[in-house]
Amino acid sequence: MEKIKISASQLFVLVFLFEMGSSILFGLGANAKQDAWITILLGLAGGLIVFFIHYRLFLFYPELILTGYIQKIAGKWPGRIIALFYVSYFIYTDSVILRDYGELLVTTIYTNTPLFTINTLMILTILYGIHKGLEVIARVGQIYFGIIYLMAILGFLLIIFSGLIHFEFLKPILENGWKPILKESFPGTLTFPFGEILIFTMIYPLVKERKKIKFVCIGGMILAGINITITVIITISTIGPELYTRSTFPLLTTVSRIQLANFLERLDVLFMLYLIISGFFKISLYFYAAVEGTADLFQFKKKEKLSFPIGMIVLFASISMASTFAEFVKENLRFSSYFLNMPFQVIIPSILLLIAFFRNRKKKPDTNLK
Repeated sequence: MEKIKISASQLFVLVFLFEMGSSILFGLGANAKQDAWITILLGLAGGLIVFFIHYRLFLFYPELILTGYIQKIAGKWPGRIIALFYVSYFIYTDSVILRDYGELLVTTIYTNTPLFTINTLMILTILYGIHKGLEVIARVGQIYFGIIYLMAILGFLLIIFSGLIHFEFLKPILENGWKPILKESFPGTLTFPFGEILIFTMIYPLVKERKKIKFVCIGGMILAGINITITVIITISTIGPELYTRSTFPLLTTVSRIQLANFLERLDVLFMLYLIISGFFKISLYFYAAVEGTADLFQFKKKEKLSFPIGMIVLFASISMASTFAEFVKENLRFSSYFLNMPFQVIIPSILLLIAFFRNRKKKPDTNLK
């Protein structure tokens, strides 16, 4: 385990940036149409429950990361197999997110640049960040936290002053009842983005002020959830529920409509800057978890030697997982939600917690962490 420690405030920033990440890249809860914002709030509520499952496991094994205490709970060899599956899950998800951002940049700005080139530049930047360590990434996150907030506030003000907001697009609420909302929330917005808080089980032991972990993570998730909800409300109020459902990148469509006094227009750059910044942190944290998990599983002392080979796996997986972007979106969203995210984020941790509870029923969790 790293000797480097991060502060509670740095953990808060990382949780916020990670949860925001690519969550506004696509239309969350799109099939619920004008009620999409409700699916996000329900997903947040479910995500907080998932967090408490992970956090309770951490209380039982405060010195171990996820891949470490899995082996303690499930036994040496079954635990190693499950831990290996988790490392594979981190690598696969990382490659998916890298593909998301690469496709966005190729589709919108770098139309004549090969996807491989864009993804290579991104992964090289992340390799450099991982080489410098998690503490450096956390410090950079503190700098960009304020920048992202200023960009978001500026973007929202420009949308409002451009007269693009039409709140009637949000009506009627619950037009089709609760069924489409619940269908989009579970496993939809529950697993993406809020269930992804799982990744921080690889980071909790590195936090200095462990008593604050619970409140910091809850605060980061709630703040991110509120921001995502506001973003979805503004997006639907600008482009309407039908276009929100059909558009590949709804927020980009919204920002591209900004036009103020025939002077300020085509402010897509704000959207792109945000996504590149948030994408860096989301991909970096998944990458860090994959490297840390592999090192823990196979007892590597020099983890930096794992960064390059894992980086190459992520890079080539991001390119080869689908031939076209449409195929990638269709297959990945369906496959990830039901067959990857739910088992790895919710089902397996719940089973592990149940086993850990019976194994440690006479042992009280460390009160210094509560």
